[in-house]
Amino acid sequence: MSKYTLDLNEYARIARQTAAEGCVLLKNDNQALPLRNGDNVAVFGRSAFRYYKSGLGSGGLVNTRYTVGILDALQNSETITLNEDVLEVYREWIEEHPYDEGHGWGTVPWSQEEMEVTESLLDLAKKSDVAIVIVGRTAGEDQDNRAEAGSYLLTDIEKDMIKKVSQAFTRTVVLLNVGNIIDMKWVDETNPAAVMYVWQGGQEGGNGVYDVLTGAVTPCGKLTDTIAKDIEDYPSTKNFGDLVKNHYAEDIYVGYRYFETCAKERVAYPFGYGLSYTTFQVEGTLVDVTADKLHVRAVVTNTGAVQGKEVVQVYVNPCSGKLGTPARVFVGFKKTSVLKPGQSEELTLEIEKSYFASFDDSGVTGHKSCFLLEEGHYELYVGTDVRSAACCGAWEQEELVIEQLEVACAPEESFERMRIDRDAEGNVTISTEPVPVSTVDMKDRIANEGIEELAYTGDKGYRLGDVYEGKVSLDEFVAQLSDEDLISMFRGEGMCSGKVTPGTAAAFGGITDSLQAFGVPAACCADGPSGIRMDCGTKAFSLPNGTSLGCTFNTPLVEELYKMLGLELRKNRIDTLLGPGINLHRNPLNGRNFEYVSEDPVLTGEMGAAQLLGMHYSDVTGTIKHFCANNQEHERYKVESIVSERALRELYLKCFEIAIKKGNARSVMTTYGPVNGLYTAGHYDLCTWILRKEWGFEGIVMSDWWAVSNTHGEEPRKENRAPMVIAQNDLYMCCNDTLKEMDADNVKEMFECGEIKRAHLQRNAKNILTFILKSPAMLHKLGKISEEELAEMKVVDEEEVEVDSLECYTADKETGKIVIELDGKESVKGDVFLAALLAEREGAYMIEVEQASDLGELAQLPVSIYIDNLFRTTISFQGSNGALCKQQRELGNFLRKNHYLKMVYGAGGMKVKKITISPAE
Repeated sequence: MSKYTLDLNEYARIARQTAAEGCVLLKNDNQALPLRNGDNVAVFGRSAFRYYKSGLGSGGLVNTRYTVGILDALQNSETITLNEDVLEVYREWIEEHPYDEGHGWGTVPWSQEEMEVTESLLDLAKKSDVAIVIVGRTAGEDQDNRAEAGSYLLTDIEKDMIKKVSQAFTRTVVLLNVGNIIDMKWVDETNPAAVMYVWQGGQEGGNGVYDVLTGAVTPCGKLTDTIAKDIEDYPSTKNFGDLVKNHYAEDIYVGYRYFETCAKERVAYPFGYGLSYTTFQVEGTLVDVTADKLHVRAVVTNTGAVQGKEVVQVYVNPCSGKLGTPARVFVGFKKTSVLKPGQSEELTLEIEKSYFASFDDSGVTGHKSCFLLEEGHYELYVGTDVRSAACCGAWEQEELVIEQLEVACAPEESFERMRIDRDAEGNVTISTEPVPVSTVDMKDRIANEGIEELAYTGDKGYRLGDVYEGKVSLDEFVAQLSDEDLISMFRGEGMCSGKVTPGTAAAFGGITDSLQAFGVPAACCADGPSGIRMDCGTKAFSLPNGTSLGCTFNTPLVEELYKMLGLELRKNRIDTLLGPGINLHRNPLNGRNFEYVSEDPVLTGEMGAAQLLGMHYSDVTGTIKHFCANNQEHERYKVESIVSERALRELYLKCFEIAIKKGNARSVMTTYGPVNGLYTAGHYDLCTWILRKEWGFEGIVMSDWWAVSNTHGEEPRKENRAPMVIAQNDLYMCCNDTLKEMDADNVKEMFECGEIKRAHLQRNAKNILTFILKSPAMLHKLGKISEEELAEMKVVDEEEVEVDSLECYTADKETGKIVIELDGKESVKGDVFLAALLAEREGAYMIEVEQASDLGELAQLPVSIYIDNLFRTTISFQGSNGALCKQQRELGNFLRKNHYLKMVYGAGGMKVKKITISPAE
């Protein structure tokens, strides 16, 4: 068997195990769970009939071969039976209350109308032994959660459903099929016997939940976020949702860092919490303290009646010092193997002191711009969640400067941030202090960078394959490239470029004839992070979402899952997945939290590293995103994150730093919006100073799709992409044709006037080419892919189409054009348009699609085009706010007169007005 053989059964097994280990059991009174052999189960809630395998947007639109929902898995059970009378009532009601699909990208409701539970329905359920209530929420790009019923809060009907069912059944189990945490006040109000977060588990999610419900897998997931009693308890809430600026006034006090320090009483469920069907005893020991590490031992014993896994979590209570610190900082974790009753396992952990170091952005310690440990008393806590973790060692720490840095990415404007001081007795003082502002002259920093230009040599006959073979250096190769070649390489082409795998996000590298002649292949990237999105309809595997992965606290398992994804990428000739997503859960209302992992940077960074290492097994990689502080979806294109350098360094950058250094990251994506005055795609301090100079990153940086940038002190302009080049955001993503884009942005203009140096363009080209040299695209270009691997590449089987039943459109005899006028009816995802074509002549043809959409410009609206059941191209439109837009694509040759056209809509919200098929000029 080849290294690159993808066993879909094994893929499904690992995904199922991952979904199961991500389930977090919050309540289980009177052993309501697990289900027992012979149980008759009544299922309530319309979400049972449409499982949310993922959120929406670029991180969720995976075309799967199948999806197993929770109800599907229960129906397949051989050990329980379902109450079909209850299910039939729901089926009939749903027929009269269809799902609200919204109007396309970013408009799908977070929840669906729920059916009221009546006395007659409860009468039908009486014969059942246990009730399962399923509550569902979607999540998605371009749309935040809201602190209102049907979104972050349950609706009155949902609460009434849970309350009535809980009163009727001593064993009522509520399953939360959601992307991230929601308000939980209803648990005390309605009192169900059991509550479990099951998240959005991908296409095997229902099977994973079933395994936990029946006890095949004992619950072992842990919360990656603190669940507070009320949304207003999170200090970030008051500064979330602004349309212009978000001041991160809570500073480093995000999640448990805040609650465990000064608001324990406002916590409903603490960070790291999760119940099991068994019980464990954990004994931790601080074994040794060295100059840069802590050595910890933990012995875990299963003291219960069934087998299971447990998660050891390690926290440090750092001295408060002059800076002020949280009472707990999460610094490490490890999950046991399956322990039988009475069995013990010893785990050892090495903890980096840098994981709990403080960053002094004010100089109050005498060490400005340093990561350090202040002198004082430090304590180590080991346990199974942040609240129950017990002190198991302490040490007196001498002042230790871990890393001397310089001011970078500090805010331009001061604001008041939270400060918390603790005394030796644990008394807390909460105050505010002004945030230090930047003291850096960015123009001087860039001007003094000192990059060297390679003298232009013209074509010396070197090809990129010669660099791969070690015959010439990369510098010698790049010196041959013309100004046009270098500028062209800065731009990726997409969405759905025909130069790479159909339906993917973009092509980059060798996307012009000239660059191809130099032996530069076109590399391919595809949306993730929860599976491969291919808008042409190609099937792929849908994985559990980021929150679910984080809740496993099992990095080896996540790495195994992403090994499978890496194989799938390799087979589809995709060089990098656009994921993992590793921004923090700053606030529960961020609509994209489902793609991300946690409120904690260490857990997030470690999970991101595991995903990368898994993909690297197949020599493909991921693009970690969104760099950085992408913590709000509403107005994400322009809303500014204003955050202290300390909070950036300790939280919002730390997760990226860990993933880059431990996961050997090779690709990073910046965000849409600005951080501290500069849009991240053109932020020199982020993309060069911190990422490359401080962290040693040697990969590529790409913008988010159609992102903008700005010059310091100016508003952004779409055509102003020069700051991206200078900042070392190597790739602008994306455009339809890089050569036609020469006059659409200012890169060529700024190069000709000297603002952009040739050295800038050469440096970016070397970053891109270094990435490509390590990619499968290079092996394909050189013919170094084995015959065995080529034979395993996937072939998509398309269904046959009955051509005789289609309306036929005839070409104009003079022009040869076939014009199809349509009514502009709004599409629904998955809609298919079919038409028979009668061509006038043979030869090459083009297609032009004219459409409009009421959605905003970040909406992605793909339509895939087939001729005679063969895929030809995918056209990806952006939302146009109602304006008509046209795009053209090549269709290839018509070798006869009779053909048929099939168009598959990859998203809702598109209104096609006219299709023109014409001979190519």
